[in-house]
Amino acid sequence: MLKEKKTIIALLLIPQYFLVKILGNYPNFVETYYSNNLYVYISKMFRFSLGWLPFSFGDLFYAAGIIYILRWFVKNWKRIKTDTKHWFTDVFSAVSMLYFAFHLFWGFNYYRLPLHTSLNLNYEYTTEQLIKVTEQLILKANALHLEIAKNDSTQVDIPLTKTEILKLAPDGYLKLKQIFPDLEYSPRSVKKSLFSYPLTYMGFSGYLNPLTNEAQVDGLIPTFKFATTTTHEIAHQLGYAAENEANFIGCLAAINHDNIYFRYCGYTFGLRYCLNEIYRRDELLYKSISKNLNVGILKNYEEVRLFWEAHQNPAEPFFKSFYSGFLKANKQSKGMKSYSYVVALLVNFFEEK
Repeated sequence: MLKEKKTIIALLLIPQYFLVKILGNYPNFVETYYSNNLYVYISKMFRFSLGWLPFSFGDLFYAAGIIYILRWFVKNWKRIKTDTKHWFTDVFSAVSMLYFAFHLFWGFNYYRLPLHTSLNLNYEYTTEQLIKVTEQLILKANALHLEIAKNDSTQVDIPLTKTEILKLAPDGYLKLKQIFPDLEYSPRSVKKSLFSYPLTYMGFSGYLNPLTNEAQVDGLIPTFKFATTTTHEIAHQLGYAAENEANFIGCLAAINHDNIYFRYCGYTFGLRYCLNEIYRRDELLYKSISKNLNVGILKNYEEVRLFWEAHQNPAEPFFKSFYSGFLKANKQSKGMKSYSYVVALLVNFFEEK
């Protein structure tokens, strides 16, 4: 009887796959019935259940899962030859259950409406519009930097602990939901990852556990980067699966925060993307515009760059390539390069303000 049930579960992987692909062609349906309805209740259920824990239950779940899987393969590898059919049934029944849980608990958010559509923003922009918004962001970032540092050449050291940042970050969403009511974030469930060291060497600053809806932030990244990474991961929790959209929302949550250090991190975060896009289009224009930026801000950017350079390793490209492939398999055709779409959202948002 157990073997028959496993066979049925394994075979259900096939209709599940096609159902996901079919629903992926109906973003309005996903947006209405999943992202803005079913997912809202699932997400809150997990955050109520696990948000109060001071550690990441999801990280422990992953660790236990990896140990169990390795142990299972060690114990059952001989069955590949002696009991091939049931060996594959066991494997694919487990894959089928994980595939189902991933999409039910979070994954269908990959197939929702593009953010520019739901916010009624244009997603195209000219170089002139990009320059105009970049100059606006430079003025904002310079003013905040000068208010904090008292001169234009000193790097800003964020005087908040990372634990304090985790507690304060959701407050930015309290202000942001006045602009976008759907961005209500309660209860809270954002934590430092128990696996910050491997996460750093894999080249990632945070992630959302889709099976527990806990947001994990790398506890080793510079504090300057920690604030916007936290607001970014909260955006994932709210159902914005695309990295570029989470960057945009995370940026706005930081910019709308009452805390000046969050606002500084938010404006410089968005500015960095715009400057990178200008550099990609015209290096001479980038050099001209970046001269207007306070030296202290450039030092903050340098701090983050040096951090990642210090943790580069031969395995990092493999992990990023794997994740880029994962994004492409979930309706983000450019993989990790799709992060640049955040510039289109920023430019058109600030153009309309």
